[in-house]
Amino acid sequence: MTAPASTGALSTGASLTDARRRVVCIAVPAAVLAVAAATRLIGLEQPGELVFDETYYVKDAESLRQLGFESRWPDGANELWAAGAPGSPTGIASFVAHPPLGKWIIALGLAALGPENPAGWRLGTALAGIVLVGLVMLLAHLLLGRLVLTGLAGLLIAIDGNAIVMSRVALLDGILALFVVLAVVFIVLDRRHVARRLAAWLERRRSSDPPLSTDWGPALWARPWLIAAAIAFGLATAVKWNALYLLAAFAVLTVIADMLDRRRAGVALWASGTLLKQAPTSFVLMIPAAALTHLLTWWGWFTTTGGYGRERVITDDNRLPGILSGLPDTLQNWWAYQVSVYGYHVGESSPHNYEAGALSWPLLLRPTYMHYRDLGDGTAEAITGIPNPLIWWVAVASVITLVVLLVVVAANRMRGASGPPLPASGWALAVILTGIAAGWLPWLLYPERTTFFFYTIVITPFLVLALTVVLSTALAPTSASNDRRLLGAAIVIGFVAIAIVLSVFFMPMWTGWPVDVGFIRLHYWLPSWI
Repeated sequence: MTAPASTGALSTGASLTDARRRVVCIAVPAAVLAVAAATRLIGLEQPGELVFDETYYVKDAESLRQLGFESRWPDGANELWAAGAPGSPTGIASFVAHPPLGKWIIALGLAALGPENPAGWRLGTALAGIVLVGLVMLLAHLLLGRLVLTGLAGLLIAIDGNAIVMSRVALLDGILALFVVLAVVFIVLDRRHVARRLAAWLERRRSSDPPLSTDWGPALWARPWLIAAAIAFGLATAVKWNALYLLAAFAVLTVIADMLDRRRAGVALWASGTLLKQAPTSFVLMIPAAALTHLLTWWGWFTTTGGYGRERVITDDNRLPGILSGLPDTLQNWWAYQVSVYGYHVGESSPHNYEAGALSWPLLLRPTYMHYRDLGDGTAEAITGIPNPLIWWVAVASVITLVVLLVVVAANRMRGASGPPLPASGWALAVILTGIAAGWLPWLLYPERTTFFFYTIVITPFLVLALTVVLSTALAPTSASNDRRLLGAAIVIGFVAIAIVLSVFFMPMWTGWPVDVGFIRLHYWLPSWI
């Protein structure tokens, strides 16, 4: 009788352990999302005036909501918005430099709370910022597979100043980051799906009687996650055009990963087979889906007649050449509009007090000051896009560390020597570093263009993941000694504790809450932060 009782007790204990694990798996992300919601939603109506480029995007969003296209506003419109009586646009088409999707998302907040409510101006970006934190946790879980690292990555971006500011101010870049990370999540899911599909294909071919050739490998068409990634990238380009660089980079990464998968699986012509069979297939799966998705977000421009360039008369002088000349006039006008937008972006070099070249971004030399108002009683409102300095600088150092480590490991393998182990899978590191490179390096191609530090919100999720990977090396496995595990936990907890303290210290600078002017000056750690 003793044995069954013992078995029952073990079963009950295992069930309790599984139940606790499930509770923790839910509680950790939920707690992080609660922090993200608090830092992004509390006091969202502050300040009660349009700040920085909100003067463009909020008014464009309301114009889209009322007219379906971006329109000019009467003189003095900003003062009317601040007074809670924004009125209506003029109906005269306005040339805008960015696609409409991000402004439609801002318009959702305006519809929910009303354009007279400053919280409504920013609700769309705030919710996007909260979802971004959730997606970073999901991506961390898919790449790193440990709950503690999932929670750590989410918490770091939840308390980061750049991510908070880009959620609390109605600009487009936080929304852009959301769709980019969503697309990368789908890329990672596609990789898992493709590995199973490739293994099944090879098994069928090799086990047939007689065995069929596997030299060239398959052209896998059934890749729903890759199509989902293309749609998400299409949505990202419908917020800002620079998402095209990330689409291209991750498309190339996918092809490289296909090559390596086939090489490991024993496909003889793994390189040429991928380039000649799978790469064209992946192109057909991705590019039309991304392009069509992007085009559909312009529905307001297409279904109305008042948008910029919408009613341009097509003549032999301005008609598209060749076979494209047969396209409907509306599509030709849309294309002409995009050409004008591209010309604006590559030629934009207007000086700005807070412009920051991409080379300076890693050093955090010139964060973007978005709002400052002296209240006349010794206090002031301030909003500046300074990231949490500890998180930012250590994340940049982490990226450098990972790159150097990969170079060392590659050099050792070429010599046939053993080297240091990687702190995460090669695929995880490739995803993280591709996101950083594609979000940063293209800006170096336009040194004369006016750029701002807050553009880095697109790479912030990947910087946080790089930092998480490096911090994970301090966390010893369960097989290590108790002292070693305690030391590792103390290092990570200590880092997080300091980061939280710094976020609390900088929070008034990220939220526009009125504070003493002297306290504001304490945050200018570098002269260029003023």
